[in-house]
Amino acid sequence: MNVLGLSAFYHDSAAALVVDGEIASASQEERFSRLKHDNRFPENAINFALQYSGISVDDLDLVVFYEHPEKKFNRILSNTVQNFPSGFKHLLRTCERWVRNKSGIVSEIQEYFYRMSPEVDWQSKIYFSDHHLSHAASAFYPSPFPDAAVLTIDGVGEWTTTAIYRGDGNALTAVYEIQYPQSLGLLYSAFTQYLGFKVNSGEYKVMGLAPYGEPKYANLIKDYLIEIKTDGSFKLNMKYFDFHVHDGMVNDQFVKLFGQPIRKPESPLLKFHTDVASSIQQVTNEIMLKLAHFAKKIVGSKNLCIAGGVGLNCVANGYILREKVFDNVWIQPSAGDAGGALGAALLGAKQCGELKRSHLKEYGSDGMKGTYLGSKFSHGEIKETLINLGARLQYYNDEDAFLDKIAKYIAENKVVGWFQGRMEFGPRALGARSILGNPMSSEMQSLMNLKIKYREGFRPFAPSVLLEDCQDYFELDVESPYMLLVATTRDKIRLAVEENSGLSINERLKQTRTTIPAVTHVDYSARIQTVDGKYNNKYFCLLKKFKELTGCSVLVNTSFNVRGEPIVCTPEDAYKCFMGTEMDVLAIDNFILLKEEQPEILRKDYKGTYGLD
Repeated sequence: MNVLGLSAFYHDSAAALVVDGEIASASQEERFSRLKHDNRFPENAINFALQYSGISVDDLDLVVFYEHPEKKFNRILSNTVQNFPSGFKHLLRTCERWVRNKSGIVSEIQEYFYRMSPEVDWQSKIYFSDHHLSHAASAFYPSPFPDAAVLTIDGVGEWTTTAIYRGDGNALTAVYEIQYPQSLGLLYSAFTQYLGFKVNSGEYKVMGLAPYGEPKYANLIKDYLIEIKTDGSFKLNMKYFDFHVHDGMVNDQFVKLFGQPIRKPESPLLKFHTDVASSIQQVTNEIMLKLAHFAKKIVGSKNLCIAGGVGLNCVANGYILREKVFDNVWIQPSAGDAGGALGAALLGAKQCGELKRSHLKEYGSDGMKGTYLGSKFSHGEIKETLINLGARLQYYNDEDAFLDKIAKYIAENKVVGWFQGRMEFGPRALGARSILGNPMSSEMQSLMNLKIKYREGFRPFAPSVLLEDCQDYFELDVESPYMLLVATTRDKIRLAVEENSGLSINERLKQTRTTIPAVTHVDYSARIQTVDGKYNNKYFCLLKKFKELTGCSVLVNTSFNVRGEPIVCTPEDAYKCFMGTEMDVLAIDNFILLKEEQPEILRKDYKGTYGLD
């Protein structure tokens, strides 16, 4: 039984394939198209899924789309009519866009598959799921829990913005929901726009900026913008927002409330901006925590699963974990819309009676396979690509020698592009398509931000740490394989620092706060990936080698791309990024490429190649 799940037409299109009740593959369209957050129909991701499993379109038993297009349009139309006449021009633009691009979603999907295989009755094979049900399925079915409360939070699906489900065995039952326009995701996105970042792209920048500030405006937000009830439900004061009547997020009343204009993108970040970021993050933490308590109360399980775009807010996730509302917490690593494709495929498998959840037989194991669900390349394919590109490379037959060499380069403060095995599914690089650095270097964060990633200097980097040594560095006593939990560093690795709120962001960045400064944020926190070797033994062994060489069990791990570029997918993508930045080494398969040995003619300036994120 082969079930294909799809998400598309809003942002982060993806395709996922479930074969005989087990997850076989999942990938975002952006990785193949090289267009960040690509929202187009995921033809490339579909082709990869079929090719990887060795099946054809004819072999598909079901295709499930992650939401109901008609329900979504009904919400858009109903909302705009309710706000008439203030939203009349918005209504006209929305209808025009929908008619031009989205009203034909059902027919576009059908036409694609009929084009691929005209003899199949595709109308009987194509189904549509509810948006938040797809999120819930993506969180619960691959989770390590036989039962759980499932919390889904995002901007908006069809009507729902927040939902709680009861998961039990293969059953998922909706028990609570909050509907549009009441939306925590849209509230956070409103502040994202106000702070000068892109909506549906820059929310993680707000999260990263927050520790530089103080939550001075948290009470202002709660007094004027949102009413929060004890059960975590909330109501926005719509007089301050624009998203329900226009294309923007905030209006003049919002700006007047805070007393500062909307920040222009790329303009200097002031103390005011950091305080606003800190404030909305604190409010988000409060709401998420109350929702978690309410989910525990109405579902009763000791386990919690989280999905939806707000589920990528690892700071709020960390609060829920530390408060011990639940005994166990598991977050879908591709929590946003891309993960909806996976949830849709799993729902299709359940509909066919094929959903197995066989990973539950192994205690504590989830069904995501480390989220290494994307494309991979053979030794021969990699070698041929690099030679054809004109690269100069050295191959190591002995993997130990290869890893020794890479560990040594990192210890020497060289920046390494690391391309190994299957590509990750979701927004995080987890040791398959990563850029690696020495966490003990006080210069590494600024070096990687400014000369490798070409991004804002305030943005922190995440640590990969050996699971067995995690508690030597961090206040975290659970696994965090998907880099979705924030925890603080241990006192024993902290260094004395003069705390002064009057210091600028750049001045605070230069302060060495711990023995692993490159992965320590200004509030002594880190977004942690624990590594145990179960699904990525090569990366695990590299960490072991680095520990043997330096005594440190941590590596800087950031995604293999520059700002505005999707994470690299192919060996050619990797080589181009390597040659267009100031990376020192490329480690791909067991090949090592040194920048200094590459032909000068192949170097390029990658800065500005992609649009700003």
